[in-house]
Amino acid sequence: MGTTLDFTPLFRSSIGFDRMLNALEAASRVEPINSWPPYDIAKMGEDDYRITMAVAGFSQDDLTVTQEQNMLMVSGQRAGDNDDRYLHRGIPGQAFQRRFELADHVKVVDASLLNGLLTIDLKRELPEEMKPRRIEIVTGKALPKVETKAIEPAKQAA
Repeated sequence: MGTTLDFTPLFRSSIGFDRMLNALEAASRVEPINSWPPYDIAKMGEDDYRITMAVAGFSQDDLTVTQEQNMLMVSGQRAGDNDDRYLHRGIPGQAFQRRFELADHVKVVDASLLNGLLTIDLKRELPEEMKPRRIEIVTGKALPKVETKAIEPAKQAA
């Protein structure tokens, strides 16, 4: 028995959080568990991340890594293996597609394949206008004086 969360009240009272609420709603949906290929996600620094996927049997030409806006897709398709030669096949080689939802301003920096491990390095790069900045406080500069006029009370008619 699954529980669904209703984010409608949050949509009514928040502005600009719609992407986050949509991500939470999508994460709460029950999807079939696909654990292949296995992967790790590590935080390497304040703004640096690394995804490592075990893709034994796949070559560099068999793998595709693409980023579209805030979605990272890793897919693999082995080129024409002849299955007739195997008496037992224990190394999985089926085609796969794995998707990772990325936060705003996270970009793929590098992807490499070594010893059956696909490593994807990511970095969050905030634009200059979004980074905190120090505002200089000026002293000794007098603001121009603003004259205020008093409003005369209305004269009574005699």
